[in-house]
Amino acid sequence: MCCRLTVVVMPEDRGVPRWLVERNAQGVEVMARDEDGWCAAIDPQRMSCSIYADRPAICRSFAMGGAYCLDIRATYREQRLRGIPLTLY
Repeated sequence: MCCRLTVVVMPEDRGVPRWLVERNAQGVEVMARDEDGWCAAIDPQRMSCSIYADRPAICRSFAMGGAYCLDIRATYREQRLRGIPLTLY
């Protein structure tokens, strides 16, 4: 699922709120992550992007519905049903 990957924010990604962007150790601007490694733009209740209309270009090119995406979503659903927090790994 794209919300678990490192997302580079490019200069042309002007719509991304700056409070969701941080610099990594290499000095590259990336989407911030929460303490569990999830993209900070994820709405954990709906399991969707809270800035979908303004998401970075790299997010727009991510193929939803692939094997990795479906596996992460299934694990998330299973854990939510058991009352386990959003952390997957």
